[in-house]
Amino acid sequence: MTTETANAEMSVLDATGLNCPLPILRTKKAIGGLASGTVLKVLTTDPGSVEDIASFCRQTGHELLSSRTAGGTFEFEIRRG
Repeated sequence: MTTETANAEMSVLDATGLNCPLPILRTKKAIGGLASGTVLKVLTTDPGSVEDIASFCRQTGHELLSSRTAGGTFEFEIRRG
């Protein structure tokens, strides 16, 4: 199940349990609705997300602030360009 939670400074996209290409598609949709400079935190369980998110940021001009793994969950923080 995917959920999105927003506050004034950061939004969270929970894409855990989804397989490629859904995490990156949901990320693209979620970040598109944010103001420039806002940070999107993305949670996934798909190992392919590591390269997909990095490539997405390079291609779209968004800044990948962090990328880490904890207990099988991949966590990314992306600042919208």
